[in-house]
Amino acid sequence: MKIAIDIRRMTEFGVGTYIRNVVRTLGRLDGDNQYLLVGPPDKVKEIGPLPPNFRTAPLPSPERSVKSYREFRAVVKRFECDLVHVPNLFSIPRALSCPYVMTVHDMLEHMSRAREQSGFWRSLHFQLTRRVLSQAARIFAVSNFTKTEIEKLFGIPSERIDVVYNAIDERFLHGHASPADRELIAKRYQVTYPFLLYAGSVSPHKNVVRIIEAFSALKAELEKDQAFPDLKLIIIGDDLSGNLDLRRTVIRSGVQNDVRFLGFVPIEVLRIFYDAAKIFVFPSLYEGFGLPPLEAMAHGTPVVTSNVSSLPEVVGNAAVLVNPENVFEIMRALHRVLLDQVLREKMKERSYRQATKFSWEKSVRRMVGAYRQVADGNSDPLSGPPPSTEQETKVSSGVA
Repeated sequence: MKIAIDIRRMTEFGVGTYIRNVVRTLGRLDGDNQYLLVGPPDKVKEIGPLPPNFRTAPLPSPERSVKSYREFRAVVKRFECDLVHVPNLFSIPRALSCPYVMTVHDMLEHMSRAREQSGFWRSLHFQLTRRVLSQAARIFAVSNFTKTEIEKLFGIPSERIDVVYNAIDERFLHGHASPADRELIAKRYQVTYPFLLYAGSVSPHKNVVRIIEAFSALKAELEKDQAFPDLKLIIIGDDLSGNLDLRRTVIRSGVQNDVRFLGFVPIEVLRIFYDAAKIFVFPSLYEGFGLPPLEAMAHGTPVVTSNVSSLPEVVGNAAVLVNPENVFEIMRALHRVLLDQVLREKMKERSYRQATKFSWEKSVRRMVGAYRQVADGNSDPLSGPPPSTEQETKVSSGVA
């Protein structure tokens, strides 16, 4: 088979991580099919060395331009591709000379973000999305939750959607932080104290305001317990210059000396923060998959996360689940996990097991099977359930 992969959004956070890991894993596992990476050549360098069955087709035009759509179709036709993999949901991959499969990470644009659009543009966006999904030969949903959302919102038949999970970037699997690693964050970031960690974007649905409010309430409780007087909250993620709400929340909550915003840090450093954190807190309101809790679990770090969207599916029985809209429930979970050493040890062992259920190798083998079916004209779904769907009794904030 000749398979084209659209890599034009590889520099974006989230989607870019997905593309890099899929392509790298294909390079390790599949020496039979021919792959064409379509996009700016400089982005291919970020993936690293690839075998000879991978080629690049330069396509520098902006992804959402009319010119880019035409150039993309021309490239696919010129190379006589049997299949195109579009690794993100975008508006109009139409009139291609071969079938396409599409990865859907979440339905956020048709949930909370839709409220920001006028009725006309919201309706147009919805109809374009329905068309692009209905014309896809196969859809890869990154969780059962996302699959259900696609079915519910757009009426796509279940049998045309395969659940193919995300997995952890291999750089998070390099073992625990060494003393030299911890010295690095002590010197570079002046982190010499116990801390709770949040890592990710600071978009409203990430619920960072309530993390800060819960942390403020936690500090008051810990003062009564005379425990962890120097505990801090570290927030790693986006540039905060345009998000004044978070700064105001810190001041209003009286924790301006105990909350630190570090902005972006490279993965090699983020893994040290994951490893050193007392708790990773992630009470997001909506996630199509939710990788950060899994990344923290790979380091054995206890996780407090939401009981909504895909997160229970991802963390299994290894995390404490909370109502993300209840600040005091978040606070009580943090308090308990921080002080209950028996629970911490139980969560640590379960976290290691849960993290191993997801791997790029499992997911990419599943993708290649779907590629083969589509190229052969077989519309049947992949046989059997996706790996890692075992649902066990979940640890909750009310379970001993």
